Amino acid sequence: MEQPSDTRNSDGLDVPAPGFVSHAESREVRSDSQGPHLNWLFVDLNSYFASVEQQDRPELRGKPVGVVPMLADTTVCIAASYEAKAFGVRTGTVVADARRMCPGIVFVEGRHELYTEYHHRVVEAVESCLPVTAVCSIDEMACRLMGRERPLLAALELGRKVKSTIRARVGDCLRSSVGLATNRYLAKVASDMEKPDGLVALPKDILPEALARLTLRDLPGIGAKTEKRLNDKGITTMAQLMALDADQSGQLWGSVWGTRLWHWLRGEDFEMSETDHLKSISHQHVLSPDMRTRDQAWAVAHKLLHKAAMRLRSNHLWASAVGLAVGFSVPRASDGSPTPVSSFGVPAKGFHAELRITESQDNTTLIAALRKLWDQQPAGGPSNTPYFVGVTLNGLIPDRLHTLSLFDATEDEQSRAKLLKVMDQINNKYGLSTLAPATMLTAWKAAPTRIAFHSIPDLF
Repeated sequence: MEQPSDTRNSDGLDVPAPGFVSHAESREVRSDSQGPHLNWLFVDLNSYFASVEQQDRPELRGKPVGVVPMLADTTVCIAASYEAKAFGVRTGTVVADARRMCPGIVFVEGRHELYTEYHHRVVEAVESCLPVTAVCSIDEMACRLMGRERPLLAALELGRKVKSTIRARVGDCLRSSVGLATNRYLAKVASDMEKPDGLVALPKDILPEALARLTLRDLPGIGAKTEKRLNDKGITTMAQLMALDADQSGQLWGSVWGTRLWHWLRGEDFEMSETDHLKSISHQHVLSPDMRTRDQAWAVAHKLLHKAAMRLRSNHLWASAVGLAVGFSVPRASDGSPTPVSSFGVPAKGFHAELRITESQDNTTLIAALRKLWDQQPAGGPSNTPYFVGVTLNGLIPDRLHTLSLFDATEDEQSRAKLLKVMDQINNKYGLSTLAPATMLTAWKAAPTRIAFHSIPDLF
């Protein structure tokens, strides 16, 4: 959902993009030279899925709500209202545990289409205040500030306007936290600093003091595993991270990401290089109890690959590896010894494998690779009761870097590429199940499209 980029006039001054003519009066060309200036406004909807449910169903307002992928005690909450969070219920809390923690909690099955509909309404509300530069996820978006929007007081006032407009145009239950900073990364950090309903600005002059109060986990991109890796290398505090120079930061992360992070944390404003692209595309699904057989699990895996391949082609990428993950449910140990438990609360064992392939975006090649991986699973025993399936396309290569093979120019290959393009266009317009392999028919109702956490589903 990228918006038209801003342009410059012959004098080098910022002017609105042509697509935002109606907004021109409020987006002034010249900026105030006094006071700290900010470049980005970041909007983060608070407890988005649960808030949408409370907005759409008034009877849920003021009550603890847990949004789940399916109504079963063995699954987990994918979102919780702030009333539920007060009892310690969080994303990832097993439903059975959530019931014990919060006896009055109401569980609702996630409604993908509803959250997408509200997302578009939120984007329209924000764009009535200023253009959205990038949609980062279903509940997050970033806006570049221009001209007289950039001084601190003006930016704060604009942040208040965005928050009030969302509530007025979309619903009182839709609370948001807004972050303001000199770059998009820090604006995201700022949006997380006061929740719910926060408004925080991080101008350059207060960065050292403000960042020193954070933990490593407060930085986007640092999860539990990354934090442990940093700790193992002697970095346990923000002060230690900030004390590194750019080269040391790059070495610490082992990639260009570390160097970028060093510059971002110092307020420098630049976006990702044009060579950046998705590194992997994945889809996962927890099977309902009546679908936990090998044949039905294969049909689901087939469908997940079909969805991943459509995303691959829509992003103009090629995959050089296919991955498969299958979780098997197992009986709990009768002798009281600990049994491995999945994040979904199911006693489980797992199978993981990956297969390298020639760069491809063709369903036939990808499905053949998936079939080889599927056949590598152990036979009998726990493998007869799969409860989880995940498919991943790895080693992604953009069109401009794709290495042509001897077969790319054949008439059959070109015809197949044209057929896939037409199928994708039809499925994008009328729904994923409009044109699909017959082997997936048993999976459609069992594996519906789930909620989009990091991207806005545009296939439906």
